[in-house]
Amino acid sequence: MSEDDSRPPFSDRLGNGAFLAVMALARLMPYERRIPAVGWLFSHLLAPLAGWRRRIRDNLALARPDLGRDEVAALLRAVPDNAGRSVAEIYSGKEFTDRIHRDDPLEGPGLPALEAAFDAGRPVIVACAHFGNYDAMRAALAGRGWPVGALYRPMNNEAFNAHYVPAITAIAEPLFPRGRAGLSAMLRFLKGGGWLALGFDQHDHNAPELRFFDLPSRTVQTPAELALRYDALILPIHAIRQADGLRFRVHVGLPVPHSTPAAMMQALNDDLEMLVRRHMGQWFWVHRRWK
Repeated sequence: MSEDDSRPPFSDRLGNGAFLAVMALARLMPYERRIPAVGWLFSHLLAPLAGWRRRIRDNLALARPDLGRDEVAALLRAVPDNAGRSVAEIYSGKEFTDRIHRDDPLEGPGLPALEAAFDAGRPVIVACAHFGNYDAMRAALAGRGWPVGALYRPMNNEAFNAHYVPAITAIAEPLFPRGRAGLSAMLRFLKGGGWLALGFDQHDHNAPELRFFDLPSRTVQTPAELALRYDALILPIHAIRQADGLRFRVHVGLPVPHSTPAAMMQALNDDLEMLVRRHMGQWFWVHRRWK
């Protein structure tokens, strides 16, 4: 294979170059202007080009047919704006994590159980979603000195992945890539008393049907199955963006009692639905959650 053949495709390199150029310009701005500026770019430029608005509209028509035209229009702007802000925060590195650690925004009825698990060295499954800023949640837990790891899916664009993984690793580690080696390391970490952040809010065609927004929704069972296998505490934790668009509250929900995987995951779906209904613009309505 020639050196050129081993390089990412030109389209990937072009897209990655455009992204890096935007982020380089954004970093010239102070943090308080940078985060909303990138949010505006995602909302007004990326979302229409990437087809996000159509997907958001389609999902809202399924899950919230009661919303009026103005409410839908506001969400077509708010959802990509939150996504853009989250990307800008990830690529702000220490500026972002220092703010999270300084504010120590953890709260909620499950916090005492989380503290007790740390004191006892008990494994924890952090059930999380594409809501607010997932990495603000990881930063808040790591800021307490708690051993939070996460599973991630490497990006298809290898050029982008080369800087994305170091950016998310700088927020908190360890990170485990999906795949056989990553899975083995992840299970050793959990078995040794580590805490593992696992998402559960995307469609999984191999998973059983549960309910989300009262719609049939195939929901991954892995968080509950691992909690049962390793006697781990399992509870929902979500970072809620505040009205200024820059600060967060990181809400620790009540632990989910161990029962069956389906019942445990349905409880997490129900908890997430209540949260999304209160903060509609902060969940990533772009995913094809219902198929």
